[in-house]
Amino acid sequence: MTVTKLPVTKEAKLSRPEPATWHPLLSLQREINQIFDQFDRGWRPFSQRFLYDTEPSSRVYAMWSSPAVDIVDTEKAYEITVEVPGMTPENLEVKAVNGRLVIKGEKKESKQEKRGDTELSERCYGAFERSFQLPEGVDSGKIEATLEAGVLTVLLPKSIEVQKSAKKIEVKAA
Repeated sequence: MTVTKLPVTKEAKLSRPEPATWHPLLSLQREINQIFDQFDRGWRPFSQRFLYDTEPSSRVYAMWSSPAVDIVDTEKAYEITVEVPGMTPENLEVKAVNGRLVIKGEKKESKQEKRGDTELSERCYGAFERSFQLPEGVDSGKIEATLEAGVLTVLLPKSIEVQKSAKKIEVKAA
């Protein structure tokens, strides 16, 4: 398996408003799309439903509008993993801007199939942008991003001072 390191850039200012204001609308759109997908499943003719193994376009869009993210706090770093199947390093951008970590991706996919007299032509375009507040004590000059098997991993190393100041607090039974 090949692991590809991605460049992480640092910028002073964002050129547009934060995308966080759109999250409630994207969530609502996803829910509405799921309702239509469920309704559509019961009404599609068999010839269309089973001829090609494809996902409804609204489900594909929902996946790219906000990919799944895991954040883990370890002793020496914060680790963010993002599911980005089918993406390449050229499709991804990771940067630290105004105390925030911004992860962007864009996928353009085209598919054509012909079976007998039936032809299927699909184009799938999708983009996403996720933004996270950088925790205090992150050494932003040492942030690393790698892509392996459709999973983007961003490592946010903690400064030595933060690592030393962490104290374990004992939990006592009442």
